[in-house]
Amino acid sequence: QVQLVDSGGGLVQAGASLRLSCAASGRTFSMSSVGWFRQAPGKVREFITSINWRGDTTYYEDSVKGRFTISRDYTKNTAYLQMNSLKPEDTAVYTCAATPAYSPGRESTEYGYWGQGTQVTVSS
Repeated sequence: QVQLVDSGGGLVQAGASLRLSCAASGRTFSMSSVGWFRQAPGKVREFITSINWRGDTTYYEDSVKGRFTISRDYTKNTAYLQMNSLKPEDTAVYTCAATPAYSPGRESTEYGYWGQGTQVTVSS
């Protein structure tokens, strides 16, 4: 069993940076792959990035590639999403998710554990 708590969101101006955290409880988190999703107002939830349980493979959607970085700290049982050069179109609720799958996919149905989400608002 894994429980996830998202934090780090806020209101920033375009071009700023934020780092989101996904703090996990449960011994199996270290063997879980992690993904970050976001949902903008009026839009469906979209996958943006993932990291496998070993931490040696990451994947990014084109919309965030080169600006966002996913990472994890096994000693703190926490995953992170570093977001740089934020744009107004990045405004959304960001949620981390975990799956025991070695190679995490892009579909939300593949993830069994979810955080509560954290709001990121980027003003122009």
